[in-house]
Parts: sequence; structure tokens; C-alpha cells
Amino acid sequence: MPRLLLIEDDAAIRTSLTRSLSERGHAVASAPTAMAGLQAVVDTAPDLVVLDLGLPDLDGGKLIQMVRAVSKVPIIVATARDDQAEMVRILDWGADDYVVKPFASDHLEARIRAVLRRMASGDPTQAVVVGGLRIDQRTREASLDGAKLELTRKEFDLLLYLAEHEGEVVSKRVLLAEVWQQAYGGADKTVDVHLSWLRRKLGESAAAPQYLLSVRGVGVKLVGPGQET
Repeated sequence: MPRLLLIEDDAAIRTSLTRSLSERGHAVASAPTAMAGLQAVVDTAPDLVVLDLGLPDLDGGKLIQMVRAVSKVPIIVATARDDQAEMVRILDWGADDYVVKPFASDHLEARIRAVLRRMASGDPTQAVVVGGLRIDQRTREASLDGAKLELTRKEFDLLLYLAEHEGEVVSKRVLLAEVWQQAYGGADKTVDVHLSWLRRKLGESAAAPQYLLSVRGVGVKLVGPGQET
């Protein structure tokens, strides 16, 4: 059972997330302030920290750096700051991933699973590798057979999500919820357009796929070349 530490000053959010994450099989401890959270990291050595940046006693970015001085525990930041420069800063401070508020508990759970999988793989670069694809979330760079891919923010997020779920068929409504943070029932056309752009940059097409395989009536999955089934 993964042991999570939730550092969040809002009591209602703290209670709600503790309940939902516990229901998903995690052992959840919580702290309402940065310094209490730092002490909990030292005392309890959690498997993962979920951290709100807007803490009353210390900026979350500073706390990340303090945690990094004493622990390598993976950190997922929950933030209302959604501009790309801020996301880069969050990762540069030492966070392993982030979710933008407001988010669904299922979205956070998916991020937690992905980060814990990367930690279990022992890959210190935090990169996801599928065939010739290498996707580095820390630098937000992706390459194919060593050549850098010029991706938009959403193209990168889409590719990363599918790579983290390698071999799994993911429906368009799940992609809308997880990548675009849109409620179920949004426009599938948004996903179709971005998949088309992404295929073009990967040098493939829906008719002649290499990595992105469409499953009619179900969704799409990312696999390594030669693993079409």
C-alpha cells in the first residue's frame, strides 16, 4: 500500500483528497503547513508527496527545495498556476509532476500511479521510453530516434500520457479529462486533431501507424514499433 503525504492548508480539500485517495488503496497522512509537511517527510519517509503551492507559512517552491535537501521522495504539485513558464519552474525546483486546479481525483490518481511506476523502474532521468521515443517530463522535451520533436504543450502532454499508459487502449473521453481537464462529454474532435498533428510529427499516419494505433470505436494506444497487437 503506497504511503502518501498530502500537504494542503485547505481543510475541506485535505479531507476530500484524503478520503478519495484512501478509497483508492493508499495510506494517506496529511499536513496543513509547509513546516509540518517537511517534518512529516523526515519522520515518516512517505512514498510520494502531494503538495499545494499556496501554503500559509512558506512558498511551496521553497518547500520543494527544502524537501530535496533531505529526501528523494517523488513530489506531485497541485497548483492553480497554469502558465508554461510556471510549470517549468515547478519541475526545475525538483517536483516530479504537477496537476492544475481544479482537477478530478481520478486525474490525480493517474498521475500518482505514473510517478510511482517511474520510481519503481529506477530511471533517474524521469524519462519515459517507448521504442525510439524518449519523453523527458522534467525538461518537457521529446525525441524520436535521437531527433528532437517540436511539439506544442498539448501535443507533449498527449504523447506523455499515452506513453505512460503504453499498450493500454485509452478512450477519447479519458484523454479529454486527463490531458485537457475537460468534463466527460467534451468534443472528441479536439483529440482527433491533436492526434493527427502528433502522427504527422512522428512521421506516420492513421493508415500506416508506427506508434499511435487507433482501435475503432474504443480509442487509441501507444506501442513500440512492431507491437501492433
